[in-house]
Amino acid sequence: MPAHLLDRPDHRAAPRLWVPKHVLVTRSARDRPHTARILERVAAHGVEDVRLLDGDRLPAAPKGENEREAYARAKATMAVVVAPPSALKPQPIPPSADWRLDLARGCPAHCQYCYLAGSLSGPPVTRVHANLDDVLAPVAALTGTGSVTTGDARRGGEGTTFELSCYTDPLGIEHLTGSLATAIERVGGGWYGDGASLRFTTKFDAVDPLLGLPHGGRTRIRFSVNAAEVERFEGGTARMPARVEALRRVAAAGYPVGLTIAPVMPVDGWQESYGRLLDDVAVALADVPGVDLTAEVITHRFTPSSKQVLEAWYPRTRLEMDESVRSVKRSKFGGVKYVYPKETMQELRRWFEREVPGRLPGARLLYST
Repeated sequence: MPAHLLDRPDHRAAPRLWVPKHVLVTRSARDRPHTARILERVAAHGVEDVRLLDGDRLPAAPKGENEREAYARAKATMAVVVAPPSALKPQPIPPSADWRLDLARGCPAHCQYCYLAGSLSGPPVTRVHANLDDVLAPVAALTGTGSVTTGDARRGGEGTTFELSCYTDPLGIEHLTGSLATAIERVGGGWYGDGASLRFTTKFDAVDPLLGLPHGGRTRIRFSVNAAEVERFEGGTARMPARVEALRRVAAAGYPVGLTIAPVMPVDGWQESYGRLLDDVAVALADVPGVDLTAEVITHRFTPSSKQVLEAWYPRTRLEMDESVRSVKRSKFGGVKYVYPKETMQELRRWFEREVPGRLPGARLLYST
């Protein structure tokens, strides 16, 4: 990190760390070396309820527990499991990256629009994968392949990209797992050959353990950012100023960085709100030399199943999920998503396509969806 940035006054509050009340370890995960390291971290954070299970199935919910109670218990639980072969099979993940790797499944945050509500079944327990070597092994075999960044004229400099945050926020659990640092060090050090890079998005700010890693510029750390009116739906996360400051710090440590502006919502005065957000980022990065900054813009959408789950988890939410004011978007497999009407989507897209490069010179807007 440049000396003038090291001398910058630091008035940051300590990062907000999630500490589970309950930790479960499945039989298959029990003797894994990575599990031992995880349990050391869990003990260091004072977790007392650690259960070694006799099998690989997680315990069923107690009888009589309602959905809200089940949600609260699951959100306070971390399970150390072995990712099955089906979860290790590489999947493309456009438009973000060539391939997806899952260090874990589930997230400790309490976002009322949570995308995982529609994509992960069962109680929202955070499941950490103990077979980390198996999870990372595809990097070597898949480098040089892919349909998003590999061979792309605009993003080819990123090499073959591997997304780590499809089903989790890896920084939100890093203090308990160490999985993210291991992945960054291995890819940065060329364990799997050259030409690969990692990327992940986070709503947390505990970046200190990552700053000194030999990342080799091969991990892009993106921060999920939003207008203040939308931030109120993101419980249990770092506040927006803390995320922006963490963005500055990892950029100063030489990491490629990014903004995941999501989920964009056309709230009252949204142009001013998102404009202030972009201006805050510009100020934070102004004294960091050679910043490699990207932006991805994703509007809010929901499915019938995710709405049902979210309304059970957050029965008092004020999040707009009204099908009557949305447009229907169907996938090639017949799935339904409710998105904003065409005119609203076009207005949002045009604004971000103009204002991101205008307010953040040098930033690359990768896509807007």
